[in-house]
Amino acid sequence: MDATFPIHTLLKSESISLEPLVMLHEAGLREAAADGELWKIRVTSVPEPNQTRKYIEDALTMQKEGKRLPYAVIDAATGRLLGSSSYHDILPAVKRLEIGYTWYAQSVQRSHVNTTAKLMLMTHAFETLGYNVVGWRTDNFNFASQRAIERLGAKKDGVIRGHAPRRDGTIRDTVMYSLTRGEWPEVKAQLLYSLSKHRS
Repeated sequence: MDATFPIHTLLKSESISLEPLVMLHEAGLREAAADGELWKIRVTSVPEPNQTRKYIEDALTMQKEGKRLPYAVIDAATGRLLGSSSYHDILPAVKRLEIGYTWYAQSVQRSHVNTTAKLMLMTHAFETLGYNVVGWRTDNFNFASQRAIERLGAKKDGVIRGHAPRRDGTIRDTVMYSLTRGEWPEVKAQLLYSLSKHRS
């Protein structure tokens, strides 16, 4: 692995923690995916229950190859595993990375969890790792994901047509988004404001 590749770090907030994904998270990850049978959604890559171990193994292989830093998203109060998210397509030479492979148990979707986790990941990327650009990508038919990314303050860069296969064998177009270091202070202030309204 390149010496400039970011070190995998435990990230904590009052409500959730982001733990580097390991095999010990297998049971919790399986339960999170089963909450809403998320693997049945064709525009996501959530693992089927019997594929959870392979999902983690694949993520850790990508980590060893310097391609991904996967996290388990954990409820700070209960220790329940809520889902997963990752840094990926990490380019230390130009200080750019993407946040993706993100999904949550259905029972915590449309809650503070995604905003909090993304705030933590963006803060770490911009303020600790010193990266210049954070990107996202999603399926052109995953409208919920596109809305969630746009709510974070990211700008749409464009669409890559015929870009990647879906689990059902069809080929998707990929919608690309990004946020720059210069845009980050205002976006951070807005996300903190949104979370403060949630708590009040």
